[in-house]
Order: sequence, then C-alpha cells, then structure tokens
Amino acid sequence: MKKLLAKLAVNYPGITFEAADTFYWNPRKQTVCFDPNDTSVTAEWSLLHELSHGILGHSDYQTDFELLLMEVAAWQKACELQSQFSSNNSPIDEDHIQDCLDTYRDWLHSRSVCPKCDQVGLQEQSNQYLCVNCLESWRVSSKRFTRPYRLCNNTKAKTSPVSTTKQMKFY
Repeated sequence: MKKLLAKLAVNYPGITFEAADTFYWNPRKQTVCFDPNDTSVTAEWSLLHELSHGILGHSDYQTDFELLLMEVAAWQKACELQSQFSSNNSPIDEDHIQDCLDTYRDWLHSRSVCPKCDQVGLQEQSNQYLCVNCLESWRVSSKRFTRPYRLCNNTKAKTSPVSTTKQMKFY
C-alpha cells in the first residue's frame, strides 16, 4: 500500500492522501481518505476507486441514479489505474465491484419504494419522490449513510380549509 500511495501522490499532485478510519473521497478538500491499517488487496482497490472519483471530478450529484452512475464510472477508472499503478498484477475482482455497487443499488431502491403502496416511484427532485401508481409523494434524507426514512406528504389539510400545511407520516 505504501508503494502504491507514493506512486499515486507523484502522479496526482493536486490530490491529497490522508489517513482515516475508512476509504472515501472528499471533494471539498480534494482528498482521498484511506485506512492505512488495511493492507488487503481490496484496500488497494478502494484507494484506486476513491482516487478515481477525484480524477473524474466527482463532487456533487442531483439524483440518486446520478450517484450510481458516478460509482460505476469510478470503478471503471479504478480498473484502468490498477493495471497502470498496482504491483498486484491481477485485475480488480468484478464480484467485488458488483458487491460495492449493490450497496448503492439497494440504497436507491429502498428510497424509491412508495411507503403507501410499495411500488417503485420516480425521483422528482434530489430528496423528493412520486409514486406513479397511487400518486403519493414522499421526501427522503439527503444523507447517504443513514437509514432511508421516507416522509409522506399527504394531501389532507389540517383544521383550516385555507391552510396549506400537510399532515406527514413516517415509514
């Protein structure tokens, strides 16, 4: 891992590498965070994947699907980098890539399921979904690493017929 980090730091001087508890890309700081205690081959793959986000200029996304596309692109770039920089000559394992992408697919699916009728809805805005089956709409958290709560926007007005306040239910 140390040799790989040294090569990457020389080849990508605009990106900082910082020790952390886990692997992630911090676009605000242009920093790849990594776990220096993890010396497994999957750690090298994760390092290359997070660096790929930086190389590809990934900083923000508007839709959940856009985030998934960014993850796919970062894994594709990581495969290119692995063949170029890694001392491990074997390619990044496709099953590992798909397992990582499955975490995003599962997250996306759980956010998009209608809390009223269990059909998959459409994302209207970054935190807003609409069910085309029952016309329920719901909001989701903007946080990626939390349980995907869905807050319904029911159309029943409270006491005043003029009120636009909507009752809300958590699911």
